[in-house]
Amino acid sequence: MADSTRKFQYCFFILVIFSIQGCHSDSNGGSTCATCDVLMGLVEQTAVIHNETLVNSLERICNYFPDQFKKPCKLFLDFIGPILIEIVEENDTPDVICHKLGLCYTEKGRQCNLFPLKINQRLYHYTEDPRLVKKVKHLHMPRLGAGICDLPGIKEICDWINLIFSDHEPAVDLDGDKHSPYETLRGYSWRGKDCDDERRNIHPGARPIDGDREIDSNCNGIKGHTPASNVPYENMFCESSQPRGIAVLGDSISAHFHLPREWFNSTELSVANFEPLPYIAENELDWPELSYGTGFMNATEELSKVIHGHTDSLYLRLWQRNRCNFRDYQNIAVNGARASSMVDTIEKSLFRNRTGDYPLIVIYALVGNDVCNGHPDTIAHMTTPDEMKKYATMTLQYLEKNIPAGSFVFFTGLADGRVLYDNLKNRIHPIGSLRNDVTYSHFYDYFNCLEISPCTGWMNTNETLRDLTTKRAVELSAALQEIVNTSAGNYKNFKLYYNENPINKVINEWKTAGKPVYELLEPVDGFHANQRGNAEVARVVWEELLQKWPESVGKENPFNEEIKQMFGDQGGYR
Repeated sequence: MADSTRKFQYCFFILVIFSIQGCHSDSNGGSTCATCDVLMGLVEQTAVIHNETLVNSLERICNYFPDQFKKPCKLFLDFIGPILIEIVEENDTPDVICHKLGLCYTEKGRQCNLFPLKINQRLYHYTEDPRLVKKVKHLHMPRLGAGICDLPGIKEICDWINLIFSDHEPAVDLDGDKHSPYETLRGYSWRGKDCDDERRNIHPGARPIDGDREIDSNCNGIKGHTPASNVPYENMFCESSQPRGIAVLGDSISAHFHLPREWFNSTELSVANFEPLPYIAENELDWPELSYGTGFMNATEELSKVIHGHTDSLYLRLWQRNRCNFRDYQNIAVNGARASSMVDTIEKSLFRNRTGDYPLIVIYALVGNDVCNGHPDTIAHMTTPDEMKKYATMTLQYLEKNIPAGSFVFFTGLADGRVLYDNLKNRIHPIGSLRNDVTYSHFYDYFNCLEISPCTGWMNTNETLRDLTTKRAVELSAALQEIVNTSAGNYKNFKLYYNENPINKVINEWKTAGKPVYELLEPVDGFHANQRGNAEVARVVWEELLQKWPESVGKENPFNEEIKQMFGDQGGYR
């Protein structure tokens, strides 16, 4: 994962449960400072709403959390509560509080503040005020520049996060086929559910064993045989239908990164809205089960409180076209992934038996991180066209050796991220909802000041830099297209095509319909497509596949209705 994206996304997680992997100082306190500012912002706003002290407000927020997070939150409260009582003075903003604590500080001649400072207000460490030094001499104060995971009550959750976010393979996978009977922790939220986790040759996408007379070897819910003729149903309904699966090699866009607005708007904090926190955390803050590529379900009643909109996906449409494709999906997307890291990720995470499984449709969609990073000199850290060609070719070489003949690979061009600033700049971020005092343009600059932005080039008030970032994105897309134009015939096991990034078409259609573009974007991070945007992307890509490359999705199975009548939901997804 790109380091800046990891810090940005994990830091948003810590804002909720007070822990983080890699939240250390980058500049002016970096991600630890951001964590403190947003947390103190929510605490201060909640105190105003309920007319209570900061300590009581923090205790209230702790009580919103699920049971496994309440104890460490209250340990943190026991540590920080007495300190807040001593150092916080009337009119102190969250930024002032975090600077007094030493979790934020000023360096490189830049002062970073998330919320507006009041007249004559300054940011300083408590040691600069003799009165405060005297008041806290009996307390154990954080050291200047401490990381959030250095604070009492946090370490256990930090360790838990490190475990979850460090591996992108199923935590439960006894037979090593990368498919799992467990939902989260890279289980069937990400890859089709394994119906026998003790046999490696039984998994979604496998060619049937003896027509699946006795066992469902490909987990598509179709097995048995006709009583009269003894013909296997798998052979009858699927053998000539050319089954295939879909795999998405992508970044946080394809993983469908989403943080609930309700967690960052002080007027919406509640027990109900934090209830799905463990589930969301175990999926790395991603929602692949609702994504444009491999989504297979609409949000449950519990999840619908914090994610809104219906699910449409390439996988669902592929299954609706041929019900023999049931459960055959793999989401190999990683937050922060770029062309260089995908070379390693695909070797560890993608599973397909070249001779024992059906062909794959592979969507290669690394659409942003090769131009996105958190460095001030962001251009210098972008992938070059030559590097893009090198790493994308290495991925193709791996696919050629490991996926079945008859597969299809689609390169997706990079997005034009200028849409983010253009459509969000003057809108209010959820963290500023109470007083309407934090716009996205300020939010972007604040993260750039701390050097933790997931995309300095596009999430920036500097128009020239935004244009230069798009220029490089266009160059990298051209590099992918050049690979297709010059080497598509070199691969025997798959056909290789290039497709323009679909979000551009989605946005143009949305604007033509007179709808505001922000309705397609995530409100918390101001960077990703939201649930509505994901569904629109799925529609546009599917329409293009049917129009330009219909052979890639296969023909509609004439036995779909018979399969539905005989096998119902085909065993479901859970």
